[in-house]
Amino acid sequence: MIKLLDKPFKAFTIYALIILLVSIPIYFLVVDWIWVTEIDDNHEIIMERIENRFEQAHLSGHDLETILHTWNTLQPSSSITPITEASGSRDSIYEVTKYNEYESEWDRFRGLQTVIRIDNKPYLLNIETNVEEAYETIFAIGLVTVLLYGLLVFGFIQLNRKISKSVWEPFDSTLTRLKSFDLSAGKELTFEPTDIEEFESLNHTISKLISENIGVYNQQKAFVANASHELQTPIALLKSKLEILFQDEKLSSDQSELVNAIQIPLARLTRVNKNLLLLARIDNSNFSDISEIDFAEKVEKSEELLQDYIGEKKLNFQKSRKGKCVFKSSKFLAETLVNNLLSNAVRHTSANGEIGIEWDDNGFSFRNSGKERLNRDFLFKRFSISTTETTNSGLGLAIVKEICKQNGWEITYDFSDYFHIFSVRFSKF
Repeated sequence: MIKLLDKPFKAFTIYALIILLVSIPIYFLVVDWIWVTEIDDNHEIIMERIENRFEQAHLSGHDLETILHTWNTLQPSSSITPITEASGSRDSIYEVTKYNEYESEWDRFRGLQTVIRIDNKPYLLNIETNVEEAYETIFAIGLVTVLLYGLLVFGFIQLNRKISKSVWEPFDSTLTRLKSFDLSAGKELTFEPTDIEEFESLNHTISKLISENIGVYNQQKAFVANASHELQTPIALLKSKLEILFQDEKLSSDQSELVNAIQIPLARLTRVNKNLLLLARIDNSNFSDISEIDFAEKVEKSEELLQDYIGEKKLNFQKSRKGKCVFKSSKFLAETLVNNLLSNAVRHTSANGEIGIEWDDNGFSFRNSGKERLNRDFLFKRFSISTTETTNSGLGLAIVKEICKQNGWEITYDFSDYFHIFSVRFSKF
């Protein structure tokens, strides 16, 4: 993942690098053109100066030959040689690479070859200038450009951090508040005011969306609670009528089987309704019986309730105690939590399987043998059923999750060495 501001920064950096790479040959061509143009202009000036000086000196004969010999000896970068009118020569500008004996290397030279007149006679003037300094200039300019590019990138990084910290601070604040938002708490979010129009609009839209969702959530909770309460009476009536019907001696065997078949889904309906009422109570935090709970005591009571079922499946039941595991909670919720976790372990363990319970000062875990890992995405979802048992409501682990959430505890699931492990870690009050 990449941060929002880093994306344009990366594009800017790549663009600047491309411009830098393109600029290097442009620098070379421009500087080289300026350099040779200046050399050519300088050659023209030298040529005119030489011609004028010889004209002012009025040299001729032996004196002229002596001066020209001396000139050619002392000026290796230029030469003046006599030519005949018949051979003639045209002005030319040329470049040549030759060995520089003074620097012991091969250099590039820019030259001018032209005809001048001294003492009314034609002479061939040849002037050459080393242009290798242009490469050094280009290297210096390139080095400075690279350094400036590095400084530019460093400045971009610093500015990017400062802008990210100041300009995006309202966005980070909004994101932090959203991460901690809990719809079931029923509390609306308030955002810090900002002078950035887009962020202010974002906060307003999110606040409106959250407010609407809280309203819908509260309506759903009220509907579930009311519906469960309303279902209690007809379910009780159905159960009592079925019991009366079942006790009728005139009932045929087929009718008895039909009544039994009706009682099975009715039992599940009763369980679902009971659990929905419990979830509604947990959502509304309708529990005031807070006291110190001894986990070991609750395990023993839950084990007694399920002893027949444990004995029927011949399960190997083990307990491991590494601390007292005493915590504060609602007595009813604590009993429900332990009963649901233990009954879940018993129900999903095959005959002759193994169930283990471990606890210490910071929490407890239930282990039961199994064949494959459960899907965590649906494990604590309401009505997510992973058993064929018809009396199962699909709300047991959902209730466990809500109880842990109500108390600020953490429940996790893991599958290791063919054991399903449900662990609850709680904080001391």
